[in-house]
Amino acid sequence: MDVSFSNKKIKVLVVDDSMFFRRALSDSLSRDARIEVIGMAVDAIDAMSKIKSLKPDVVTLDVEMPHLNGIDFLKQLIPVHPLPVVVVSSAPIRALDALDVGAVDFVRKPDIKNPEATTAFMSELILKVKIASTAHVGGKKTASRFFGNMHLNSGAGKNKVIAIGASTGGTEAILSVVKDLPDTTPGIVIVQHMPPVFTNMYAQRLDRICNMHVVEATNGARVEKGKIIIGAGEFQLRLAKDAQGYYVKSEPGPKVSGHCPSVDVLFESVALTAGSNAMGVILTGMGADGANGLLKMRKAGAYTIGQDKESCVVYGMPMVANNIGAVQRQFPLNEIGAEIIHHLNSGV
Repeated sequence: MDVSFSNKKIKVLVVDDSMFFRRALSDSLSRDARIEVIGMAVDAIDAMSKIKSLKPDVVTLDVEMPHLNGIDFLKQLIPVHPLPVVVVSSAPIRALDALDVGAVDFVRKPDIKNPEATTAFMSELILKVKIASTAHVGGKKTASRFFGNMHLNSGAGKNKVIAIGASTGGTEAILSVVKDLPDTTPGIVIVQHMPPVFTNMYAQRLDRICNMHVVEATNGARVEKGKIIIGAGEFQLRLAKDAQGYYVKSEPGPKVSGHCPSVDVLFESVALTAGSNAMGVILTGMGADGANGLLKMRKAGAYTIGQDKESCVVYGMPMVANNIGAVQRQFPLNEIGAEIIHHLNSGV
């Protein structure tokens, strides 16, 4: 993945109750020339004290800790010190809980008996610490100015399909967009950069909250009104069509634009399959995945939306898409859901 960062050192505080893991994280992070580990904390109380005195740029946080777990710690931390936090956890549900209360990203704890997994984990953590250092945290959440106008007219959106792509900060951004969409909304296909198991847990979480039914992608699943399909981790998600309508292909494959699933892969398939009957939305995330695919969607006649800079956790993917002319209109995150309904009702 092509990601550029400034040359300024990133000051990191490592928070973990395991002395072994604290030291391992500190040693590995410190080997990167861009990162300076300025301290370590054994629990949430220790962490809060050191955050005040050391003023780190990024915090890595274990979720399961004594006295105060990482989720409750984040609830206290973010309103007072809106710092980028990268959660380190082996439990998908706890990682998603952490994102829900303000963490920027997460990395799965590896099996320390597996050297290859440990090496991959450290490479991922280093990259996500760098991405987190660019994140905007603690932005004010406001209701949409169109709030309450989420009614879809009868017959609106027939033969339409909506494609959404996101990365860092995307789990909450996607929720903001789709949460209040009515169950009559055309089928939605989504790629959020996330590993296996986590994508299924995320789909289940959205399904409990949204009006629409949300599932993790399976090969051949139908894209239907009132249904959202989340791309499965390590499977490329593509839109296809037959005599019955739209369905998805969910198949293993190489990384594209640095990712599997890739937003570019999804968007390019939507451009080819649905053309002007599609709508594309690109949300917060580092890098450029999705930009070229969204441009192809726009050239095929689809309506394309980008999240604006002010509401992004990381204004990377939407910025690149906007810069190359892939985005027709930019909106604050809290207005995108209503814009989807407005556009469907317009019949364009």
